Amino acid sequence: MGTLNKKAVCLLSGGLDSATVLYLAIEEGFIPLALTIDYGQLHRRELESAARIARHLKIDHQMISIHLPWGGSALLDSHIPMPENRNVENIPAEIPATYVPARNTIFLSLAASFAETRGAEAIFIGANALDFSGYPDCRPDYFSSFQNSLKLGTKCGGEGKTIHIKTPLISLKKSEIIERAFALGVPLELTWSCYKGGEFPCGLCDSCLLREKGFKEAGAADPLSAHSKTWDLF
Repeated sequence: MGTLNKKAVCLLSGGLDSATVLYLAIEEGFIPLALTIDYGQLHRRELESAARIARHLKIDHQMISIHLPWGGSALLDSHIPMPENRNVENIPAEIPATYVPARNTIFLSLAASFAETRGAEAIFIGANALDFSGYPDCRPDYFSSFQNSLKLGTKCGGEGKTIHIKTPLISLKKSEIIERAFALGVPLELTWSCYKGGEFPCGLCDSCLLREKGFKEAGAADPLSAHSKTWDLF
């Protein structure tokens, strides 16, 4: 682990990927500034997980709330059916109903404002372009384009001090992310991936199925399986 002498804003949703990225930022020697965004999700379970992870690490954690009154996603509008039991071995080409319009653009913009205010050198985000649901704002070319926007549209960019967008999980399979998480000591029992906010993960949504697939391929047990209440102890 390097010397902690530089700052990074880490987008922390409370999920497995964002928690792993947070730990990777620390391993790279960054002082983490965790940022969680409540954007009107139908449940608060992942927000609670984010808070627990931040408390576990005893790090700076900002949680802000925004309102997207137009909805447009099954994660925001209970009238939009949640996709269930899709074949995660062959994700369809169409963008699913769980896509939140321009979510990563909104998140990265807020993270950039936070980073520039705090003098952070980087933004870490747990995006993945392999085992994911097909969101257009999780692709490498999108992040490359947004990186260029930060160079052009911020004071620090104009002064030659670019805020770097880091996506260390972008080309990893979910199983590889899980293996990395175990190696880093990420408290996976504190994370939450399910799109629903019940007592246990639903096991039917894309996020649950991708997580299940990842743990199976990694040859590891998921502490959030339907037969475990480990997370409820924290």
